[in-house]
Amino acid sequence: MPDSSLLETFATPTVSPFVIEHTNEEFTSVCPKTGHPDFGEIILRYVPAETCVELKSLKLYYQSFRNEGIFYEAVTNAIRDDLVARLNPKWLQVVTVWRGRGGIRSRIFASHGEVPSEWKRG
Repeated sequence: MPDSSLLETFATPTVSPFVIEHTNEEFTSVCPKTGHPDFGEIILRYVPAETCVELKSLKLYYQSFRNEGIFYEAVTNAIRDDLVARLNPKWLQVVTVWRGRGGIRSRIFASHGEVPSEWKRG
């Protein structure tokens, strides 16, 4: 399973609310049905409470999925759950955008807290 212990944090630099968005354009995991690689993009958005995720650790965490046989929906929800447990953000949204296979492209949304309407799609 992916290794959430890789996720490191640092103190939020201000008490004023702000939105953080990180995009990983080179995410890979493995389809548990076919064994073929799945390629996607992960968009992470959140408003931190007390901590922010450190980017190198986020990259290593994402890479821990590389050889995992896991469905798109499970990837998206696992990332959301692990980041919420580590960061306890005011709100958080994970969007995964999967490259097409067999003529079908997929986008999965998983959120925590009350995501403002301007961030709900995209």
